[in-house]
Amino acid sequence: MRAIHCSGYLALRCKCQLPPRGTLALSPVPSANRLLTTKSSDDNGSPRPFVFDVASLSPEARNHYNYLSSEERAHYEKASQSLDRLMTSPEVESNLKGVVGEAIHEVVTQVRTPKIQPPRLKPGLFSMGEEDPVGTGEDEEFEGDDITSLAHGDLEQHRELREFARIAAWEMPLLSKLAKPFKPPPLEHPLRFRYTTYMGETHPAANKIVLEFCTQDLPGLTEAQRIKLIKLVGPRYNPEKDLVKMSCEMFETQAQNKRYLGDLVDSLMAEAKDSADMFEDVPLDLRHHKYKPKLEFPEEWKLTPERNQQLEKDRQQRLLAERTRQEKGEVPDGFKAIQAFMKEQPSTGPSRMLLEVKQLKGKGTKKKKLGLR
Repeated sequence: MRAIHCSGYLALRCKCQLPPRGTLALSPVPSANRLLTTKSSDDNGSPRPFVFDVASLSPEARNHYNYLSSEERAHYEKASQSLDRLMTSPEVESNLKGVVGEAIHEVVTQVRTPKIQPPRLKPGLFSMGEEDPVGTGEDEEFEGDDITSLAHGDLEQHRELREFARIAAWEMPLLSKLAKPFKPPPLEHPLRFRYTTYMGETHPAANKIVLEFCTQDLPGLTEAQRIKLIKLVGPRYNPEKDLVKMSCEMFETQAQNKRYLGDLVDSLMAEAKDSADMFEDVPLDLRHHKYKPKLEFPEEWKLTPERNQQLEKDRQQRLLAERTRQEKGEVPDGFKAIQAFMKEQPSTGPSRMLLEVKQLKGKGTKKKKLGLR
């Protein structure tokens, strides 16, 4: 068997004659007898005697054959002859023809059977948003008896606004049954968390959590431990309001960021209560906080009822003094002053004519042209 395995001998040579790919589906199915031809007989049909030929061996089998002794070569040729006799037997040929015929039939059937795809219908306006747009069908042909697509879009927007108006009028008042009265957090909960939501929209800042707490509200801390905690938080401390503000957005969800801030506060509390090093040699640095001056409105400037009465009294006195001056003629009248000046001037003369020309120019209604400089 070793000689048979190494010989590379092919007792039965077959050739599969398949038509080209483009003409395979149009040609009739070929039979296995036509596609499988054997070399076990000559052209006349008489059995061909087996002749061992070294040239028909593969290069590896030929090298192996050359290294064999005379007895091993005889055994090698005898095994090749028995293999040829086995492969050219009617049983093997019939089995081989059946296998090749089934393979050819399967390939031809797969190529010939086209995949039937359902017709693709272009979804129309009336099938927009439907679960089965194909079943709805295409829109009818426009006959000039309908509004334009832009008008349909405005109408759809109007329907959407009416839908939200109905929800606001009929469904949202029912939420008042689920309302709960506000209760301020007790002293046992000194931590205040702030969340940010964008009403269902995805935003990179939606997972951010902000934590605020007052250092004096933390339970179990002495004054020295509180000062150490302030030194640990650094610029996150606001000395005006005694608030510590921290935030976290490094994780994907709000729950993870909130848990991280809670663990961070626990670590700060544990470190502040550690009496091994109380940071007494480190000064409390509050230069990071900029104090803003708070301007207060002067009390004497505020309008009180007494102040309003005093202002009204002063206003009435000024009006009365002005009216008295007008009655006594102490208030100068510009028109009368011009008329008196004109009477003092001579009736003729260059100064009189120049004055009248200037007055006439001043009475015109034509707008002056302004030049660009």
